[in-house]
Amino acid sequence: MLRGMATVSYWADDPKAAHAWYRELLGIEPYFQRPDPENPAYVEFRLGDYQAELGIIDARFAPPGAAAGPGGAVLYWHVDDVEDALSRVLTMGATAHEPLTDRGTGFITASVIDPFGNILGLMYNPHYLEMLEATGRS
Repeated sequence: MLRGMATVSYWADDPKAAHAWYRELLGIEPYFQRPDPENPAYVEFRLGDYQAELGIIDARFAPPGAAAGPGGAVLYWHVDDVEDALSRVLTMGATAHEPLTDRGTGFITASVIDPFGNILGLMYNPHYLEMLEATGRS
């Protein structure tokens, strides 16, 4: 039934600033923007080994009842070095949410709140790397 993550959406009261922050963090330009780069209401990046989609959406378009602050599920993005990634996002203005945590058997996690109020999870996940290797993408 579930075949893979298609898009994760982060809400931002200032989508232009969020666009710039994520562009700097990711080191890439978005592949899709609406209505235009100067007035983005929606910005989408494709990133990572499977070209996952990260969407930045103007908070005015959040569905009714959406949390006004961090909450709910945490999406963890695989990174090669959680400590380095955590240090980088904190330097860029994110705030700590969950500290660097060794979960055992090679799993390490941390999470932050981006400057726009979204939880950004970071994880070193050996199973992710095993799947890459099994699909020939390592």
